[in-house]
Amino acid sequence: MQPSYRIGIDVGGTNTDAVIMNGREVLAAVKVSTSEDVTGGVRGALEQVLAQSGIASQHISGVMIGTTHFTNAVIERKHLVRTGIIRIGLPATASIPPMADWPEDIKSMIGDASYLIKGGYEFDGREINPLDEEAVIRIAAELQQKGIVCAVVNSVFSPVNDSMERRASELLQQYYPQCDVVMASEVGRVGLLERENAAILNASLRQLSSKTVNAFAQALRECQLDCPFFITQNDGTLMNADFVRRFPVLTFASGPTNSMRGAAFLSGFQDAIVVDVGGTTTDVGLLQKGFPRQSATTVNIGGVRTNFRMPDMLSVGLGGGSLVRGDENDVAIGPDSVGYRISHDARVFGGDILTASDIAVALGRASFGDPAAVASLTPQFLRQAAQVMDQIVQDCVEKTRLSSLPLPVIVVGGGSVLLGPAIGGLETLRPHHYSVANAVGAAIAQVSGEVDKIYSLENITREQAIAEAQAAATARAIEAGARADSIKLIDKEDVPLAYLPGNATRIRLKVVGDLEL
Repeated sequence: MQPSYRIGIDVGGTNTDAVIMNGREVLAAVKVSTSEDVTGGVRGALEQVLAQSGIASQHISGVMIGTTHFTNAVIERKHLVRTGIIRIGLPATASIPPMADWPEDIKSMIGDASYLIKGGYEFDGREINPLDEEAVIRIAAELQQKGIVCAVVNSVFSPVNDSMERRASELLQQYYPQCDVVMASEVGRVGLLERENAAILNASLRQLSSKTVNAFAQALRECQLDCPFFITQNDGTLMNADFVRRFPVLTFASGPTNSMRGAAFLSGFQDAIVVDVGGTTTDVGLLQKGFPRQSATTVNIGGVRTNFRMPDMLSVGLGGGSLVRGDENDVAIGPDSVGYRISHDARVFGGDILTASDIAVALGRASFGDPAAVASLTPQFLRQAAQVMDQIVQDCVEKTRLSSLPLPVIVVGGGSVLLGPAIGGLETLRPHHYSVANAVGAAIAQVSGEVDKIYSLENITREQAIAEAQAAATARAIEAGARADSIKLIDKEDVPLAYLPGNATRIRLKVVGDLEL
């Protein structure tokens, strides 16, 4: 039987990591500097990892990529396109207009073409008003006149009933075929404003997502790889290329999530705290059943409040390239970093900037570069610096713990050499291949489907509602590329909503399955 080789790639702000795996075995691993265009770094990593492993490109069955492309676009305010926003809900929802609390700079890029029209549903699926179809047709003509090619349709309680969103989307595409329409119910969860925000970001990124997917496909072709490729998303699972084109926002936190999944795989622990130290930041999160714990609150992306699925992570400005300042009595580390210039700027590499990596070498925690370049640092200064680094991470670990029960702390990432053997009384574990755990996490990723919906239990039982939600989640997982016979339930939440009439309950449910290659 022909072995099934998979390549995992993670594109970070400092390094692009790549691994080749056969089943549970890591056959080759490389770390290259991230290029400004991102795709160049991916191509370089692919070429190096294939050369190191000696495996022919035709034997690779799939490539899994984690990228920061879309997050950076929002944070740096680049590549976003003008988007029309149609909210279906009048006479309800009129008090807060779309994009009301957005930062002015990003708001001006996306534009002010927002419309409130009649329609929408109550929490139990009852109509507030019939959809104003004439208004949708009028808006289609107006968007075309303004040259706006992306639109968001968001109906009140569309996660309960999305039929008005679907009808509005059909009308827009009928009267303005060039318009790329995003339905908010497919992007966000229950919560009108946050769901709308997530959908607007998604629509404004779709042109970039199409270009990025095409660039990744080109990089694979240049490396003679004729296999499908997938992009990792926020919850540690995969999306195929077409899915990424439609939902670029679902990749926003894929980097830290890949590290957590890779840490679980390499260590064998399913429940643990993961500390991922990179070149610029340290991310700390909690593993539950091998997946990152999901955030239950709104998530802020570049100043915009959203509510799509994201891991509950803490990030601090401590990494291998973090700048070290001060004297023996008062040492400050980070949050600014030399980033990908560490191989030129750090003292151990012949530069003149004191970084956290220099401290790690001087303390004997790491062995790279020229130790003589940091020999002049006094023991008192080094002790103080080590204490500051350990304290920063210890504070994050303590905030992440849900109880006083001791949990293993898995330390991964190229910058993890900064840390000592214990964090706040908890022993640390560095698994084999810890420096490329993020690429391993991408290579082993599965495919998921999720449902978050409010059900009225007046006419159906709780068991029927859960079964309906699980069937919908399973269908989404299969659409995203999962093998039907491998799908299993990993997370289920059923919360009765006492403040709503009609015996309402909110069901949040997630399934995962193996990738169909």
